[in-house]
Amino acid sequence: MATADPALTATQQEKHHGFVRGLGLTDATTLVIGSMIGSGIFIVSADVGRQVKSPGLLLVCWILGALLTIVAALSYGELAAAIPHAGGQYVYLREAFGRLWGFLYGWTLFVVIQTGTIAAVAVAFAKYTGVFFPSISAANYLIGSGKLGLTTQQLLAIAVIVILTAINTRGIRTGALVQNVFTFAKVASLLGLAGLGYLLGRNPAVIAANFGHLWEYTSGAPVNFEWAAIAIVGTAMVGPLFSSDSWNNVTFAAAEVRNPQRNLPLALGLGVGIVSLLYLACNLGYMSVLTFPQITTAPEDRVATAVVSVMFGPAATRIMAAAIMVSTFGCLNGIILSGARVYFTMAKDKLFFAKAGELDQKTHAPVPALAMQCGWAVLLTLSGQYNDLLDYVIFAVLLFYILTIAGLFRLRRTRPTLARPYKAVGYPVVPALYILLATLIEVLLLINKPEFTVRGLVLVLLGVPVYFLWQRKGVQA
Repeated sequence: MATADPALTATQQEKHHGFVRGLGLTDATTLVIGSMIGSGIFIVSADVGRQVKSPGLLLVCWILGALLTIVAALSYGELAAAIPHAGGQYVYLREAFGRLWGFLYGWTLFVVIQTGTIAAVAVAFAKYTGVFFPSISAANYLIGSGKLGLTTQQLLAIAVIVILTAINTRGIRTGALVQNVFTFAKVASLLGLAGLGYLLGRNPAVIAANFGHLWEYTSGAPVNFEWAAIAIVGTAMVGPLFSSDSWNNVTFAAAEVRNPQRNLPLALGLGVGIVSLLYLACNLGYMSVLTFPQITTAPEDRVATAVVSVMFGPAATRIMAAAIMVSTFGCLNGIILSGARVYFTMAKDKLFFAKAGELDQKTHAPVPALAMQCGWAVLLTLSGQYNDLLDYVIFAVLLFYILTIAGLFRLRRTRPTLARPYKAVGYPVVPALYILLATLIEVLLLINKPEFTVRGLVLVLLGVPVYFLWQRKGVQA
């Protein structure tokens, strides 16, 4: 049995399902920031650049991605302040559209969104640890071979998942402490990356090449803002959007945030705003050091490593490996901490295994839900299929964001007396614009990447028969 969280007193305990309101504004903000920043910012720009073929359009993708994410976060702020319950987005969908829609979100979250991300981020951590310890490798098998084998890389990834899960069973303050330390460290590393790019690696010839031809394709043709360019940008924005994903995870732990009516909207706005500015600063830093062709052809898409190589030479690989290890470790802690709260609430609604709805009496942590999440993430790590599954659900993740913001409109109409201490900025125009633009991106993904989007829809729809089976037979364990 885990020991009680020493930082909490009885007066701090909230009786909402037995959770403890132990997260302050700083804790909630670092949970937003830490869950967002993984390894994407260090590599995604190469692929985005190859798709848009223009330095100007590369920046447009990151700016639009930031604006959309900020609008979504500020819209979620109203829901979070009005319904500060454990489970967050699952609860908003349930309240707005009914239990089925809440379940479909929770189903997809458990099957792949949260657990698949945990597996992928853990493997990324192990991969970069291998820079310092070459024996940790995807080619070094301890048992078997191929898909039936266990590599040292997988073993470390599993160990990290298990260790962070165990840490989070000790209570919300313990998990928050880990989150705060690693979030501050990763923010410092991104600030250092961007700042050193301007100060130490800044190359006037590169800047002239990039910004002097900002609105030209690599072919030399000018960028015309017609449908073809819009379609390219819409499809390429998947990278920036999902490098910024998981900002909503703080809503999962809403029952553990002090003064949630104030702190949840603030944490969402501050956290997403800070990360968006950091991401834009990093890309401007990249474009101050590397020419656009160098960005798009960076070895293994490691743009940040290529930038640091210009400044520090051969030491760059180790410097960036350390930075990414810090970043992925903090990201992993945040998504492990928050995800279990959704399954806990689903269990209370009798839409998940009953055991997941229990809290440890001393730590007030959802230990069984954390264990179930850990077990499935470990299986995905062993299977090696998490990256494919994550590709499939890109469409579904954005779909649930659209539905949740649509739920904001529905709840305004169906529950007009609901206390709303914070109201979405620019309602109804700004949230409606998000729905329109995000829907356009979804349509473009359906047209241009059907191999991913259709499979993602199938994965979500598989939850429909599971829901009715659960409803009919009351599957509880």
